[in-house]
Amino acid sequence: MSDDLFNIIYNKSLDLISRREHSSKELKDKLSLRYEHINLINQVIIKLESNNLINNYRFAELYVSSRKRKGFGPKKIAYELLLKGVDETTSKEVISNEGGWSEAAKNVFKKKFKEGPRQESKEKLKQKGFLQNRGFTFKEIESVFINDML
Repeated sequence: MSDDLFNIIYNKSLDLISRREHSSKELKDKLSLRYEHINLINQVIIKLESNNLINNYRFAELYVSSRKRKGFGPKKIAYELLLKGVDETTSKEVISNEGGWSEAAKNVFKKKFKEGPRQESKEKLKQKGFLQNRGFTFKEIESVFINDML
């Protein structure tokens, strides 16, 4: 029975990862909702990792580029990766390798505020707050306002 159940869980995990890349924590959480056998789930995860079918670094690279395209900054993405089980050193490395965050902040800003940076302090704070909520750093937010004024 144990081997049969292992194969069932393994095949379900293959089905899930064939649709999109998953972190090991994400996959473990999804499998745990369907199956109660945590030991077998852990064995499946180990086998998938050893066969390089799931890889947290590869997952992080794809996740970072996807979220960046959708207009999110490095701080928010790093937090989301942490929630998805990617360790902090991996997420920092992938995010720094991605680069171009100031340009991403400018693009998000231009899309949201077509009229450009405002001079009134209340409106300017609102614009900066938008970028901050998107997960951009102070340096990236300031680059949007400094370069636009030159």
